[in-house]
Amino acid sequence: MKSVHSILPVRAASAIGMRTTCIRVRRSIGACLAGLVFGLVLAGFAQAVQERVSEETLVYVGTYTGAKSEGIYVCHFDEKSGSLAAPILAAETANPTFLAVHPNRSFLYAANEIGDFEGKKSGAVSAYAIDPETGRLALLSQQPSGGAGPCHLIVDKAGKNVLVANYGGGSVAVLPIQTDGRLGAAATFIQHHGSSVNPQRQEGPHAHCVTLDQANRFAYVCDLGLDKVMVYRFDPAQGTLVPNQTPWARIQPGSGPRHLAFDPRGRRAYVINEMKSTITVFECRARKGELRELQTISTLPPDFTGNSTTAEIEIHPSGKFLYGSNRGHDSLAIFGIDTRTGKLTALGYQSTKGRTPRNFSFDPTGHFLLAANQDSNNIVVFRVNSSTGQLEPTGQEIEVGAPVCIKCVRVASRR
Repeated sequence: MKSVHSILPVRAASAIGMRTTCIRVRRSIGACLAGLVFGLVLAGFAQAVQERVSEETLVYVGTYTGAKSEGIYVCHFDEKSGSLAAPILAAETANPTFLAVHPNRSFLYAANEIGDFEGKKSGAVSAYAIDPETGRLALLSQQPSGGAGPCHLIVDKAGKNVLVANYGGGSVAVLPIQTDGRLGAAATFIQHHGSSVNPQRQEGPHAHCVTLDQANRFAYVCDLGLDKVMVYRFDPAQGTLVPNQTPWARIQPGSGPRHLAFDPRGRRAYVINEMKSTITVFECRARKGELRELQTISTLPPDFTGNSTTAEIEIHPSGKFLYGSNRGHDSLAIFGIDTRTGKLTALGYQSTKGRTPRNFSFDPTGHFLLAANQDSNNIVVFRVNSSTGQLEPTGQEIEVGAPVCIKCVRVASRR
């Protein structure tokens, strides 16, 4: 049996150890609580920031300027309800008839459809910075388009160049984009030559749009005056266009190819023909940039006997439906796309609730379509039936003078 003197130091040591352990536990609990509080504060701050910074959809409208329009307009769009706010003037400029948005959504480019710029027989291309809070546009620079009457432009998928089609001049040009969004002088200019069968409309070349394939390797230019889709090899790093080995695809004489759209997978190209009110379907051989015709179909009802021409063509993001605008019949033609063959079947026609529909666009969700009626000075919102492709007017409508182009863009906003 141990003595009392030998036991006491052990108990004392044990008590000291317990106190030390308790202190460590309390410190650990305190540290955990402090960390928890800090984490909660940080999470709250992050949530507050997230609540302050959100995305909203702006709708930009290009117009013919005149008595009722001064340039480019912008509206705020609600993707949930489909409501479209009253337009405000985003930038004052002459005839900004077609618009394109940079992939980074910070810059917007406009084709100024004029015949004289800086004393030369040329239109212009204007570069703008987008203010995400107000939607207003700040002019960065302007460059000549190289030909009269530019009517269409795009930004390449790398965000390095603007490609513009000059209708009056019958030409196409490539303008490099600088890091701050400004435009440089044209790196490439190509003049088309020739004519087709209609002496009033096709006496010479009329480049009406330029479209790039998904790989950013080939540029397709619809020339209404030549009844051809010109094909160019495109180098985004150099901003150059070189005629493809198969330099064009021919359209039926007198058709007047106007705009082109690719399906989401880039396997087929659809060309809307202004003068004959038809759509030509092509198989796209992506590696070679070649187009092979599959079908041509009317955009008008069989019993229609009036005068009408087409304008815009768009494919729904689902890839299931295609739409084309009829000016005269004043409708959107609706087609189903056979995803196996790419061919079209007419599904119906929807009045655009206005006169002379030009461009139209889907909102970022694909749930709504916005149609611009040039001669009735209005933009009408339709709900898209995702199962049938049919369009239903939502009752939302705004007034804009001579609207001819609509571009929807999501921007980060602290509103």
